Amino acid sequence: MPDVANLSAAHLDALLAGEPELILVGTGWQPVFAPRELVFALARRGIGLEAMDTPAACRTFNILLGDARRLAAIFKVR
Repeated sequence: MPDVANLSAAHLDALLAGEPELILVGTGWQPVFAPRELVFALARRGIGLEAMDTPAACRTFNILLGDARRLAAIFKVR
């Protein structure tokens, strides 16, 4: 996975195929903002993108999964 600051829609093609309503991005130990252009491009398609540190992204994923949301996630572990 490239650095979160360099993500593009092309990097997320496999996730987008599942038609999620929200994509969570775990950024490792430090929170990093996703590119605004990517956030806006996904929002126009009705898809949210949230980037946060990986432990928070894992917790959020588990909570939202319990609510039967259509989710996708990518996690940086180092």
